[in-house]
Amino acid sequence: NEKNMKSFIPDEDASRRLMAVARGRAYADLAVVNARMLNVYTGEILDGSQIAVSDKWIASVGRDASASIGPKTHVIDAAGNVVIPGLIEGHTHLVWLASVSEYLRYLIPGGTTTLISETLEAYPVAGLDGVIDVLASFKDQPIKLFGTAPAMVSISRAAEGIDSSHLASLVSREDVVGLGESYWQALLQRPDTLLPAYAAVRGQRKTLEGHSAGASEKKLNAYVAAGISSCHEPISAQDVLDRIRLGLYVMIREGSIRRDLAAISKIVHMGVDCRRLILSTDGIAPDDLIAKGGLEYVLQKAIDCGFDPVAAVQMATLNVAEHFGIDDLAGGIAPGRCADMLVVPDLKTIEPRRVISNGRVVAEKGHLLVAPRAHAYGPQSRDTIRLGTDVDRERFAIAAPGRPSTVTVRVIDMVSDLVTRDAAYDMPVVGGRVAVDTARDIITVAAIDRTRQPGKTFTGLIHGFGLARGALAASSAWDSSDIIVVGADEGDMALAVNRIADMQGGAVLCDGGRVVQEIPMPVLGIISDLPMETLASRLTALKAAVRERGCPFPDPLLSLVALTGAAIPFFRICEEGLVDLKTGRTAGCFGDAPVDD
Repeated sequence: NEKNMKSFIPDEDASRRLMAVARGRAYADLAVVNARMLNVYTGEILDGSQIAVSDKWIASVGRDASASIGPKTHVIDAAGNVVIPGLIEGHTHLVWLASVSEYLRYLIPGGTTTLISETLEAYPVAGLDGVIDVLASFKDQPIKLFGTAPAMVSISRAAEGIDSSHLASLVSREDVVGLGESYWQALLQRPDTLLPAYAAVRGQRKTLEGHSAGASEKKLNAYVAAGISSCHEPISAQDVLDRIRLGLYVMIREGSIRRDLAAISKIVHMGVDCRRLILSTDGIAPDDLIAKGGLEYVLQKAIDCGFDPVAAVQMATLNVAEHFGIDDLAGGIAPGRCADMLVVPDLKTIEPRRVISNGRVVAEKGHLLVAPRAHAYGPQSRDTIRLGTDVDRERFAIAAPGRPSTVTVRVIDMVSDLVTRDAAYDMPVVGGRVAVDTARDIITVAAIDRTRQPGKTFTGLIHGFGLARGALAASSAWDSSDIIVVGADEGDMALAVNRIADMQGGAVLCDGGRVVQEIPMPVLGIISDLPMETLASRLTALKAAVRERGCPFPDPLLSLVALTGAAIPFFRICEEGLVDLKTGRTAGCFGDAPVDD
């Protein structure tokens, strides 16, 4: 029952009909008249444009489509408003927090008509079947959704890499447009792991999506030389310039994880071509999506930050399509392309009055007209929390070597809400175990494999998380198959982890032996079944409750799940131990001796 990119390419019969409509020998299904159309190919705004559509596709663009308009043609009078191509989100994470259909309820009225999402979250916990289930959730939706295959750069050896046969199966699909983000450190440290995957993907003429934060000139050149084609990590105009000079497409990120657009907008004063720039979100949290919107918010902000409006629209349409090699389908308003268009008041006001996707009006004035399809995930995607046995507080004890009264311990030090470093603290030892020290903001952190090696646990210490009491746990730990938990009390940590197991995934805050807040995420242990509005409310309540207990971070859940990630500098944790991203070494809490296998 698989549908793929072929369903968006006219077959012979459809092409014959498009030609007939274009010549005025058959009637269009839909026509847009009296439009000021933005031609993203030339940068022109063409007054008095008329656009004829047959089925999903544009048949003609010009000044007179009257011969193609019949009694049953749906005619949209743009009344002098501007018509621009539908927006294309080139880098996001839909396998996160909410279901695809819930995201689309908000994304579609804002004008997103094509979307490319990472699928890496599904692979470590459900393998190839999980990724295929995610891709199935993209099908038969009101807009076009594509995926990238997971590169699986992970600090966990159990989760690192994707099976070559699985990768071949995925990249041969027409709904998979490339290999998802793979971090430069991993490529340079372990080229034998990634270069075969790169070759397989490039052999299919598909893209290698990049992640080059912090790479020096020589390392960046080496990374690009391996075939990387994009990066969404620059945080300054100079970072962007360094990358587009090497031929990379740069995705300017403005989403819930980082907001870099304002700083990067200084590039408008550098006099460089913007055709290698792309606007993206890198993922939007439910509360941000409800309050601000999706890619239309980013496009509006780009214009407000000084980008030329025509260039800004290209950054959210044609540039993205050209990067992924789908510009024969999307990205512009031209014959043979999918009929994806927005009617907006003017080029400086990105407030879609109508959204047309695949030849259908799917939203008007912010109201959704075509409901997204709610996907029924398979049982393998709802059975990913497997711990073997219940977790007790003893799981989180750190035995001190010998019988000292104090011991020097390697600790994850929170430099910011996401960045960490390696630190050493002298810690008290009570009953042969390292004791937490909430007065110095040093508490317990643990990673527990919940799928691949059920129950395998590593426990360490973390400084600066700010949680003075209770415990916070989540099953959506980045780049891994782990549950990640921090806590000032080992009993609350055990309660939180066991509650996640009961719910088959989620986020849980416990304090004083009781559950204070919880959010079930039973799909892959990462996605909730809740409506977007309910989910946003629950996330807000969870964040507030964690901050009440001392955590200073704006999104404590994000800070927690990023602790296992291989993308952010530089000291991380997984079920195997503490990992130094600078060296790639995994070690325990005492000294830098490797953890025993």
